[in-house]
Amino acid sequence: MKSNFATNTYLHMVLLQQQQHIRSIPMHSIFCSYQFSPSLPYFKSSKKPNFFASSNVWIRNNVVKQVGSVIDIKSKSKKSMLNKCPDGSKHGEELSSELYSQIICDYCKKMDLDRAMSLLAQLEAQGFKLRSFAYTYLIEALGSVGRTCESDMLFKEMICYGFKPKLNLYNILLRGFLRKGLLGLANEVLKEMDDSGILRSQETYEIFLDYYVGAGRLEDTWSTINEMKSKGFSLNSSVYSKVVGLYRDNGMWKKAIGILEEISERGISLDRHVYNSIIDTFGRYGGLGEALELFKKMQKEGVRPNIVTWNSLIKWHCKEGDFTMALRLFTDMQEQGLYPDPKIFVTIINCLGEQGKWDIIKKYFESMSSRGHKKYGVIYAVLVDIYGQYGKFQNAGECVQALKSEGLLISPSIFCVLANAYAQQI
Repeated sequence: MKSNFATNTYLHMVLLQQQQHIRSIPMHSIFCSYQFSPSLPYFKSSKKPNFFASSNVWIRNNVVKQVGSVIDIKSKSKKSMLNKCPDGSKHGEELSSELYSQIICDYCKKMDLDRAMSLLAQLEAQGFKLRSFAYTYLIEALGSVGRTCESDMLFKEMICYGFKPKLNLYNILLRGFLRKGLLGLANEVLKEMDDSGILRSQETYEIFLDYYVGAGRLEDTWSTINEMKSKGFSLNSSVYSKVVGLYRDNGMWKKAIGILEEISERGISLDRHVYNSIIDTFGRYGGLGEALELFKKMQKEGVRPNIVTWNSLIKWHCKEGDFTMALRLFTDMQEQGLYPDPKIFVTIINCLGEQGKWDIIKKYFESMSSRGHKKYGVIYAVLVDIYGQYGKFQNAGECVQALKSEGLLISPSIFCVLANAYAQQI
């Protein structure tokens, strides 16, 4: 275990040091060198290794030799996927490039990326080239787990071999970079797309929008949206939902509400995400009446509220001290078959606990039980915590007994709460 961790750490450090340098090298000037990996002796081949492959290959194989050797030692003790292939490789015959690529894809589907990279080193040691579809699988899999250095190098290697990546692969690479916040590298990929004559799609723009909204970059968000409009891309409700959320989180609630008018003018039907964002915006800034009106409109148009919708309405009514409406919404939610989120239950009983309304807390908890909610062990734990905070030792003790009767373990934190509650009564 420690050996694998150390090897993977070393791999990441080497690749990270080389990434900026490699991406700065122009495509046409990449000199390709190859280092044969003697530690991967799986197959024989009459084909000579290609010593003019890619500078990326030298870097990758220099490290994958070590990763591969660890994997190979483990593989000898059990039948590997390669030995099961009906190609005669166990008799010393060579695998084809197609079969190598298929096996690498299978490893990628199983997210066994160390084996996939080790097999890639073996493939190139035999003088083969990976097929384009396998490059796509491998680059996407590496990017999805944050191994962007390796996915970037494979992308450069793919181009060096003469493959022409399609738009889908560029988007995969962009998503991987932006998931890790590597905006500079993502912009370089955009430049490569432009240089290669690859037009940006709606998905390309939305990948950047996700990043800009998540990073709170309002100016870049609107710049991207305006560019989408100028190029004729339609803005769907998903895009508007992101913008509403960004305005809301930056305290610009009036502009967030103004998005509703633009959506109406464009004839775009609101989806649940947009409704939830705007309802939450109304609630956060005291517009509970408007939030309820929009809630009713949402249901009239056939959009079913989800747990997020209900939680938002209940939470903001509790914050405003309107417990009557909060509890009514809480009941309505259960009548529609939705199980209360423990977080929202905490909000309700906290507010009721502050006012000493323990009978109401007990009443609503019993109503939850009578509706057939079986998984209320978490709620019991919440009640213990709330009762403990307000010194209601007897009530907390009853909850603990109920937890035990359900066969649930009592956590140390619950015992701490009980001790504090008991101390307050002494």
